[in-house]
Amino acid sequence: MSDKWFALSVTVALAACEASTPTPPARDAAVDAPAEDVSPVVVRPDTHVACRRRNPLREPFFGDLHVHTGLSFDAASWGTRARPADAYRFARGEAVGLAPYDAAGRATRTARLTRPLDFTAVTDHSEFLAETELCNTPGSPVYDSRTCREQRETRLVAATDYALPLSSRTPARPAICRENAAACAAQLRTVWEETQQAAEDAYDRSDACAFTSFVGYEWTGSPGGNNLHRNVIFRTASVPRSPTSYLEAPTPDRLWRALERDCLATGTPCDVLGIPHNSNQSAGLMFALTTEDGSPYDAAFAARRARLEPLVEVYQHKGASECIPGAASLLASEDEACRFEQLTHPPCTAPGVPAGCTPLCSVAGGIGLAGACVEPADFVRPALRRGLAEYLRTGADPFHLGFVASTDTHNATPGLVDEADWPGHAARGDDTPEGRLTPEGNARPITIRLNSPGGLAVLWAEENTRDSLFGAMRRREAYATSGTRVVVRFFGGWALPDGLCDARDLAARGYALGVPMGSDLPARPGGAAAPGFVVSALRDALGSPLQRVEIVKGWADASGTHERVFLVDGEAAGATVDAATCEARGTPGAAARCGVWRDPDFDPAAAAFWYARVLEDPTCRWSRRLCNGLRVDCAALPAGSPLAACCDGSLADTVQERAWTSPIWYLPPR
Repeated sequence: MSDKWFALSVTVALAACEASTPTPPARDAAVDAPAEDVSPVVVRPDTHVACRRRNPLREPFFGDLHVHTGLSFDAASWGTRARPADAYRFARGEAVGLAPYDAAGRATRTARLTRPLDFTAVTDHSEFLAETELCNTPGSPVYDSRTCREQRETRLVAATDYALPLSSRTPARPAICRENAAACAAQLRTVWEETQQAAEDAYDRSDACAFTSFVGYEWTGSPGGNNLHRNVIFRTASVPRSPTSYLEAPTPDRLWRALERDCLATGTPCDVLGIPHNSNQSAGLMFALTTEDGSPYDAAFAARRARLEPLVEVYQHKGASECIPGAASLLASEDEACRFEQLTHPPCTAPGVPAGCTPLCSVAGGIGLAGACVEPADFVRPALRRGLAEYLRTGADPFHLGFVASTDTHNATPGLVDEADWPGHAARGDDTPEGRLTPEGNARPITIRLNSPGGLAVLWAEENTRDSLFGAMRRREAYATSGTRVVVRFFGGWALPDGLCDARDLAARGYALGVPMGSDLPARPGGAAAPGFVVSALRDALGSPLQRVEIVKGWADASGTHERVFLVDGEAAGATVDAATCEARGTPGAAARCGVWRDPDFDPAAAAFWYARVLEDPTCRWSRRLCNGLRVDCAALPAGSPLAACCDGSLADTVQERAWTSPIWYLPPR
């Protein structure tokens, strides 16, 4: 097993050990009371001149809300040296150097976006910000420690010193900062100030409104080796004096309390929201229906969670979290499109059935973050369904989630999502073709080759400013793409006309007669039979034609929760791809798709959601393009070649890029 993933295997081993012992009682964390008799927020002005272009009907802005630089402990361990300022330069269209570096410290690779982004948030891990910087600063009081040598020299991510706290339910700070508390506190302030200054320098405050940056970080809780990570995004330049990490707030509820105490309840301009990400590796924990003390949600707690976390990351480097195929659970799906970019095989219905299946975490145990098990309840569509059931039970839906996607790059390269020349996302961890295609051994079932270039977040906003974009996030008028830049509108209402697709003022009528993606339908008027929806999609000018548009419905009634997929426009299948040349075959899809659809099975007593899904014609996946570019001769490939994945059928040859809109909900009166 190569050393680049050794740290994760250590995390798995430690988590397995911890899981075999009783969980210690929850401690009273410091997040419950201010540590200092000073304001927890550093208040800064965040004014902006009027934008030259402002559209009251809103426009789509494309960005990335999940970006790591060399300030993150794992990215630094893999050799990333780029800083937050570099990531913002890259997002705006400049070239950035990539690891590995030569003896003179020059990057041996570079990357540059074909199309700059409209907005970005650098979200370095809040855990170990001080440790990582001190370990890479010659002359620091901890530079020569074992922890720092491991991080710099062996790519181990300081295995036990970092992995154990992240997987523990009662984490403690590594010894290098317990023993050098003052130096670490000062370094944390410096690094957090650098993060804020980089965002400030990148934000276009002129009337051109060309680029928006957000201050943010990632809270990296991984109890038992399972992913509960959140990206924390601030609305303005007024932010807490330091980011809250898993070490201070070792449960999501304690993170929420910290965000309320240190931002939302301070009476300052500080505003914030959280975005759960990559829920497909959570072992049933991300969308649990109990509080940290095991109590069921009540209406107040459910409403609080929905308010603090209005969005979810449905796609990124580590696969799709929309839904999972299979028959192992009532929360799994028969929807074939759920097979898109999965990190695991379908879940087992019995041990080893079907062949090659992935065990259920709730049955066989395992570590979700390592891909050793999977749980259908971790996926977003099942979470939406269970949220409806919670609404019927309590009167509030805790999982009222809009959709975004991002990259989770660890190369400081936000928005680098092209399949054609993807350079990997983990610096020297996957900088070679062999590194991106070779399995890593039994200790890590999930391999880099199952990763993807990631996706983009799209926000419908009046203008490209923090206030306008954050408002779109807050009201969930957002959608996710797998990297394509398709433009999608989705409206629902009780009186949308059948001919809306032919209307030149579709958006104006959609807002006037209905509600946009991310909204609740208004109260059902007397005489209304069923809600109607309109989906309008325009292809990416640099992408593929649009094959089809679908509406995914989920609902909850007295018998349980259910789902169904409806074809709205286009064909269920269409063009194909010649894997040897990556040329399209067959009849291509369309440049635009639009349909007005009315729910044929609407039940006014059932709670429901609907979201649109737009699929392009298939194209070659990054791995197939890489293999073709290497001109791999499968007949001449020696046994054990690291390029066997080019020939053995273990990877899909094609990918069908897509977009997912945020849902529209119907919540019946209780």
